[in-house]
Amino acid sequence: MSKILEIALGIITSIGGFLDVGAIATAAEAGSAFSFHLIWAIVLGTICVIFLVEMSGRLAAVSKHTLAAAVRERFGFNFYIIPLLAEIVVDFLVLGAEIGGVCIALQLVTGISFQWWALPVAFAIWLLIWKGNFSIIENGISFLGLVTLVFVFATFKLHPSLTEIGRELLPSLPKNDTSHYLFIAVSILGALISPYLFYFYSSGAVEDKWDEGHIGVNRGVASLGMGFGSIVSLGVLIVAALVLNPKGIQVDSYEQAALMLTQPFGYWGFMLFAASLGIACFGAALEVTLDTAYIVAQAFGWNWGENLKPKDAARFSLVYTVFVFLASLLMVFGIDPLQLTLFSMAITTLILPPVIVPFLVLMNDKNYVGKHRNGWISNSVVIFTIALAFVLAIVAIPLEIIGG
Repeated sequence: MSKILEIALGIITSIGGFLDVGAIATAAEAGSAFSFHLIWAIVLGTICVIFLVEMSGRLAAVSKHTLAAAVRERFGFNFYIIPLLAEIVVDFLVLGAEIGGVCIALQLVTGISFQWWALPVAFAIWLLIWKGNFSIIENGISFLGLVTLVFVFATFKLHPSLTEIGRELLPSLPKNDTSHYLFIAVSILGALISPYLFYFYSSGAVEDKWDEGHIGVNRGVASLGMGFGSIVSLGVLIVAALVLNPKGIQVDSYEQAALMLTQPFGYWGFMLFAASLGIACFGAALEVTLDTAYIVAQAFGWNWGENLKPKDAARFSLVYTVFVFLASLLMVFGIDPLQLTLFSMAITTLILPPVIVPFLVLMNDKNYVGKHRNGWISNSVVIFTIALAFVLAIVAIPLEIIGG
């Protein structure tokens, strides 16, 4: 019974914690500009992330190693420094975008410019990490994130054509604006197959002291949690396609995106959008901030853990303290949050190859996962995702220039 409760809790928190600024921005942009045509990208990204998150948890449960620690130990520090530095840069951009999402939500509600909210939001993130524990961040904020299910309810209220949605499960190029279409597709995949998820998830599994008895829990949380969570992203895309696309409104700002819920819910739709954006981005900001501290501490062998008191993991605490306040300066300086989001999601794809390639080695190494090695299906998905990652890394920058 306890395992069933763990799976249920994990699924609920995964749904509430799945949506972040990248998923909201890319799905809203996709739906407003190309209607249902990019549904396939969300489905593809979700399949890849389910398998990789499950592997991250299985590795942690069996080997008691986080993904970062295992890569460093198995491949050496000289190899690990490449994904480490790349992840720090991407986390910095993503964290700035997440803080920007919270600030925009507060701007929508109060009318006060998002720049003025940057430092208070950063302080709130820091204070919660400094005073809280892993359970509060993993479960508490994610429960609040269930407000994002409003996009799913809006989808049912708008009665989309299931035939049209089903037709878009297979990729097809539009007649116009192909470069922008491909750029958004790359951004969606970057938002969903986000490396910080794997590092954070494996670190959380170690913090929660998972063992081989949690393999079933891990499989249930990864597959059902991530799967149901992606339905929220699909909800954002479908609502944008039904509300904004027919009016010719393309999402160039979060203020425009907020209009998508006013048709099904009126004034309260605007407020629900602000709440969804703010809570989702705040939760993701906590995870990205912690992820950076995790991977840096694990790289250098420092004490780490959100469940430790700051004085017992001083360098770990210093990393997230400095990191969150530096990232908030991107908003203080007035960088457009939506443009930063789309840019950071596309750039994320550049670091996917060195992050995903080690999965193929580690998840087939008896020294780490023993009898719980990958089967042929999991290995096939990893190989496909590696190939996809290399393609995305090659096209990301040209598409950013041409279609971004």
